[in-house]
Amino acid sequence: MSLKIGIVGLPNVGKSTLFNALCKEQQAQVANYPFCTIQPNRAVVPIPDSRLDRLFELLKVPRKVPATIEFVDIAGLVKGASRGEGLGNQFLANIRNTHAILHVVRCFEDVNVAHVAAEINPRADIEVVQLELTLADLQLVERKIERLVGAIKGDKKLQPMMELAQALREHLARGMPAATFPRRESELFQALNHELRLLTAKPMILVANLDEASLTHGSSYLEQVQQVGKEQRIEVIPICAKLEQELAGLSETERREYLALAGVEEGGLEQVIHKSYQLLGLISFFTFNEEEIRQWTIPRGWTAPKAAGVIHTDFERGFIRAEVISYETLIAYGSTAAVRAAGLMRIEGKDYVVQDGDILYIRFNV
Repeated sequence: MSLKIGIVGLPNVGKSTLFNALCKEQQAQVANYPFCTIQPNRAVVPIPDSRLDRLFELLKVPRKVPATIEFVDIAGLVKGASRGEGLGNQFLANIRNTHAILHVVRCFEDVNVAHVAAEINPRADIEVVQLELTLADLQLVERKIERLVGAIKGDKKLQPMMELAQALREHLARGMPAATFPRRESELFQALNHELRLLTAKPMILVANLDEASLTHGSSYLEQVQQVGKEQRIEVIPICAKLEQELAGLSETERREYLALAGVEEGGLEQVIHKSYQLLGLISFFTFNEEEIRQWTIPRGWTAPKAAGVIHTDFERGFIRAEVISYETLIAYGSTAAVRAAGLMRIEGKDYVVQDGDILYIRFNV
């Protein structure tokens, strides 16, 4: 599966700068005025995983193919966006297909970068964006209810869906996100969310965009974001998007050295990927042949046949068995031949649950 993440926030909080940093190149226009981003910026970038690099060096195949992640950067949202203010609301449809949302919050002062509010107030900024996302979902639910009013006359079986939609409408109307809806785990809600792709039901990460000094020493702005994250049980990632963008052109070794000097172990992309994987319950497995080593992304808990289907639908349909080596075992023994000789290559059937870091060779027959 291809991981997709939407980037939202108020104007001039650093969304496009973060987008460029994550993509490691200048793709999104950056300027000191609201609504610089008109058309949504999209980029597909490789997922960093040191295990893929180690396997590539060990197996000495011609190429490595990482799994990818797509970022979608939309126009800045403003208060009243759901009623037509600003430009951001018309682009929210572009992130309804994403798996998670990065909400970028301004936590830096810069007289040269205008802010839509009179003062920098991370908590207030978060509330504005979250409310607009909630109101956008409310509009979708209200339209669903309008359709159900007509449809239910000919099909009384739709009554439970109508009751759930009405309850969800009341929940959203109180300014509460779909993620806190009491019946969100029910099959009926899951069906409704699958249809509407509610923004506030998606996992969210708060990205506190700091200046370089605050990245090391912290700030009151960061504390505000962390407090909101604690209250709402949302992951918070402190990032200096400007620094990340400046480092984008350096080699990987130079970049890591610079981040270490700044007191940061992981760059912005790595932090976003790891947190997103945790939130979405994703893992990676690997396959290889004489031409390449390839990384794949699947939800945790998938069986070997379902994982094989990500490679090719025929692999799932005709699945016989999987030959499995754990990443740690292959690194320790140095070659597949040595692993086989030690009797550590496992033969697993249709019930096997793939583990993070597994190296699979699928046997199938169609």
